[in-house]
Amino acid sequence: MRLGANVLNFGPGTDPGGLREWAHLAEGLELDALMISDHITITPDVARRYPEPFYEPFTALAWLAGITETVRLGTSVLLLPYRHPLLVARMAANLQDLSGGRLILGVGVGWARQEFEALGVPFARRGALTDTAIASIQDAFRELGRGAESISLWVGGNGTAALQRATRFGGLWHPLRAPMSELQSAVQQYSLKTLAPRISLRLLEEPVRDDERQLGIGTIDQVIDDLEALERLGAETVILDTYRGDPEETRHPDEAWAALTSVATNWKEHP
Repeated sequence: MRLGANVLNFGPGTDPGGLREWAHLAEGLELDALMISDHITITPDVARRYPEPFYEPFTALAWLAGITETVRLGTSVLLLPYRHPLLVARMAANLQDLSGGRLILGVGVGWARQEFEALGVPFARRGALTDTAIASIQDAFRELGRGAESISLWVGGNGTAALQRATRFGGLWHPLRAPMSELQSAVQQYSLKTLAPRISLRLLEEPVRDDERQLGIGTIDQVIDDLEALERLGAETVILDTYRGDPEETRHPDEAWAALTSVATNWKEHP
């Protein structure tokens, strides 16, 4: 099982230099993937957790592709109702080509009602729009060729609709911060062969004894145990998300980088 990192492409401390450091760290640790988030219009509901500057994912990933060589580059997740599916297909195919086949297209429906309103997209139809978009994008990939059909599709979301969507379109299920009980239930119910969850990462000095402990939060031993459990469950890749919800964290990424380094190093050494 491989590890990846969720990169903070937003917030007051985010700039090209910081993104470059994320990229260099990922390749130095031999991480599998760098994933970044997506918002277009930073409306008040978005800005509370993901304020400006917010680097648009395709633009940022194209730049990251030029300064990296091995790490996969992806979206966690691209909000499909926000863009015309043929535009998404064209940009994704181009990025797949320019990066040497390293793109992961993680997609989702979105949650920010004010952002939908600002973009003139009906919030209530976001699920149907996402389904239509995935079908259109896959059709376009077949027409575009140049390796576009080999783009990894990750379907984000924790509910039944997301699981059905992943099954219907042949995508890899990409749940976000879901508890182990939900992951186990979903794998059994839908006979999933693989998944790529995004989990929190927060290293602590003392063990967390709470039965409701989130995956990825605790001592290094607890986190490695979590990763081993996910590997047994069939996870292909686990994306580690260091963000705790305070945009000021983006000004001080050293703690996040240290946690990623510790986990990646220990994971390589585990039996």
